[in-house]
Amino acid sequence: MRVLGIESSCDETGIALYDSEKGLLAHALYSQIALHAEYGGVVPELASRDHIRKTLPLIDEVLDKAKLTRSDIDAVAYTAGPGLVGALLVGAAIGRSFAWALDIPALAINHMEGHLLSPLLEDNPPAFPFVSLLVSGGHTLLIDVQGIGDYQLLGESIDDAIGEAFDKTAKMLGLDYPGGPILAALAEQGTADKYDFPRPMTNRPGLDFSFSGLKTFAMNTWRDSEQTQQDKADVALAFQTAAVETLAIKCKRALKETGHKTLVVAGGVSANKALRARLDAMPHLEVYYPRPEFCSDNGAMIAFAGAMRESAMVKQDKPTFSARPRWPLDELSPP
Repeated sequence: MRVLGIESSCDETGIALYDSEKGLLAHALYSQIALHAEYGGVVPELASRDHIRKTLPLIDEVLDKAKLTRSDIDAVAYTAGPGLVGALLVGAAIGRSFAWALDIPALAINHMEGHLLSPLLEDNPPAFPFVSLLVSGGHTLLIDVQGIGDYQLLGESIDDAIGEAFDKTAKMLGLDYPGGPILAALAEQGTADKYDFPRPMTNRPGLDFSFSGLKTFAMNTWRDSEQTQQDKADVALAFQTAAVETLAIKCKRALKETGHKTLVVAGGVSANKALRARLDAMPHLEVYYPRPEFCSDNGAMIAFAGAMRESAMVKQDKPTFSARPRWPLDELSPP
């Protein structure tokens, strides 16, 4: 089965074509970073309008790469949530329209399930069960994964997501948008152990996260410094080290609690080199990640998730569809 994947949850338009027998056939991604940079963050209305402009041309580009036509598509998978509702509705409307026009099944995909399953696109995929750490600009989640759709939430952030904390700290330091990757690059120039930042909520039981206080600690440290370029790099390193160590501590607890020996890390922050190095250093543990190009939002993970849920795909007789700005993973069920 060839599944067309459409991702439009935020500021990246991702399209891909996945074959359940041959694997990923082609994919394309358009990022809106330049569009939103002058505003210092994503403007939802501009994001929605740009998805309208880019989605259909990207679909044609992917089909051209795969040397296929629209009639060769067997099913459509689109991101229905969570995300920006206007952006989601663009992908949902186009995805359902394709399905109706071609008389093929369509499936509304949970964006975070797409991220969770993205490491399974690799040549050496992890086997179920495992613990999944989902880290992005909007989410910080620890999930006990028993199989497709069989997810139990173990812990989540009670305030800022880890990617959001990275971006806000970067903005406070005067770094350009998007701040997270720039802060991580700057941290490589920092002086180790110059500052000792707290590891929030690691001194109490449980698997929830909190990064708002860490962000504030970084802001106060920066304000009290001489604010040189080296001070900026030192604060960036201290913040990143504390954030990464906090994630590692909670992952270790989750693995102990579940008894699993495999950790799967996905989402935009999973591309962070310091995080990967810290988790890879944990003994007696197999860690899996998506390739860097599939860490951020992309169509391949949506097409793949749709293929994994092939039996759940249904044709829609009525002209209806919906988008869910909030859609918890543990509300999903197996296909």
